[in-house]
Amino acid sequence: MNIIIPIKQVPETSDVKMDKETGTMIREGVVSIINPLDLYAIEAGLLLKEQHGGSVTVCTMGPPAAAKALKEAIAMGCDEAVLFTDKRFAGADTWATSYTLAAAIKQVGAFDLIITGERATDGDTGQVGPGIAAWLNLPLATYVSRIESLNAGRIVVERLVEEGYQALDLPLPALLTVVKAVSSPRLPTLRGKKKARAYNLRTLAAVDLPVEDAKIGLKGSPTKVVKIDYPKVTRGGVMVKAVGEEGLNNAVDSLLDFLKDKKLV
Repeated sequence: MNIIIPIKQVPETSDVKMDKETGTMIREGVVSIINPLDLYAIEAGLLLKEQHGGSVTVCTMGPPAAAKALKEAIAMGCDEAVLFTDKRFAGADTWATSYTLAAAIKQVGAFDLIITGERATDGDTGQVGPGIAAWLNLPLATYVSRIESLNAGRIVVERLVEEGYQALDLPLPALLTVVKAVSSPRLPTLRGKKKARAYNLRTLAAVDLPVEDAKIGLKGSPTKVVKIDYPKVTRGGVMVKAVGEEGLNNAVDSLLDFLKDKKLV
């Protein structure tokens, strides 16, 4: 059972800043971490390896600094890690990102299963996992909350849907996107941290992948951010304190006057 887990390094802060010229995220000077939702994918992969044997390979597309996220995954128990890094990958939208990751995964080696997080906390699209499945022509199950069984070249999962849960039986190889309910991420161990420190990370650049230059990075992204606005929350209301019976009557009268003014009553 060979499992590949694509992860993403995201800003730790919720104060995400965008470049108004390019419409891309500014990552310089921002502390980055493994996308929290990818930790559940890592744990799901590690549990499957413990139950069925095999290996878990974690990978990411990003700048050289993303090596830190990969080594953290190694410290958690992953066997191998691969970094896809090239300046030509920068500025990719979900289409170009999934295209590049799919091509890179082909270079990593044979696999039985790909597991991703439900979505990334910086983009919140949930499109990259399904995009990889589409490029690789793989069976796909999204929002997986439980892995029921895995045997005879098939995997049975339970996924969250609006009406409750849905059971799916998929042939392998396949791709799953998982939600928090699927696992409880473990912490890195001391032995794992020692392994991560000594681990020689494998890196792949654009020239190492079967990709077309016109389909990667900002150049290959069909979606573009054309304008960035920051919403302003204004509270220009009037506070009326309802203290005692007279205050309560005044508050009711004020509310009625406001509703009448807005033609709501």
